[in-house]
Amino acid sequence: MEHLLANGPLVCAVLAWFLAQFAKVIHVLIKTREVNFAKFFASGGMPSSHSATVTALATATGIEHGVDSSLFALTFIFAIIVMYDASGVRLAVSKQAKILNDFFHGKAKNYKQLNELVGHTPYQVIVGAALGVVVAGFYY
Repeated sequence: MEHLLANGPLVCAVLAWFLAQFAKVIHVLIKTREVNFAKFFASGGMPSSHSATVTALATATGIEHGVDSSLFALTFIFAIIVMYDASGVRLAVSKQAKILNDFFHGKAKNYKQLNELVGHTPYQVIVGAALGVVVAGFYY
């Protein structure tokens, strides 16, 4: 276990994910004045925990191994792909779920509403990415 805790990029990535998920609970609390701990385990919303996690991983890897390392290149490209997916494909899925929910609301029996909060706006991705960089910066 102590070997895992000595792995800076891993610790930074997990910490950034945790802080981003906790920030979602706080964000909902501020907006609705309701405590909703389910948001801690939900995808989508502000900030993007996907972006926070992968940018913390890439930033910590760059700090620890150098930005000229192959390992940094791998984590950097991985982060770009994850953030693109979060703000592109998954955002489109969110919009489609909203349209389908609006269309089928009340018309189908035993209908379970689709999760409309799957993807992220570009702003949410940027805020999540900034959080990841800050976490790795503070760690190192």
